[in-house]
Amino acid sequence: MTENSALTELTFSVSGRIARPCAEVYEAVADPQTLSRYFTTGGARGRLVTGETVTWDFADFPGAFPVQVLEATAPERIVVLWAGEATTGEAGETRVTFTFAPLEDDTRTLVTITEASWQATPAGATAAFGNCAGWTGMLAAMKAWVEHRINLREGFYR
Repeated sequence: MTENSALTELTFSVSGRIARPCAEVYEAVADPQTLSRYFTTGGARGRLVTGETVTWDFADFPGAFPVQVLEATAPERIVVLWAGEATTGEAGETRVTFTFAPLEDDTRTLVTITEASWQATPAGATAAFGNCAGWTGMLAAMKAWVEHRINLREGFYR
């Protein structure tokens, strides 16, 4: 963005490194049973497969969220759409992209989560900041679970 251009949308990326191979880290997101162990405190229903719609439920935001899987390319990338507040999407959704990059001969994985996009308004900023905090927490919880089988979210929201 240049000094003279107007901010038209809000997008963010968060990243973290997990000491496991890409395929294992990818599965920690794609597999509903594993995802339910450290992230979807109310449970995940359905494997992340291109073209499918699955549900994610959270104790801190009760009610199952439909998640539309646009792309699932193991073990590199997952792209989903889900509903959001003050978004720029025509149907009121945001696009979440997970990328999994091998590090150190695939003994570690760099996970990057990018979510786009919200309106450049106070309501859009509030929604984007909330989701950014949520994905950062998800990365920390995923690292603890995948590397050490510790559930950081257990009892955190209830």
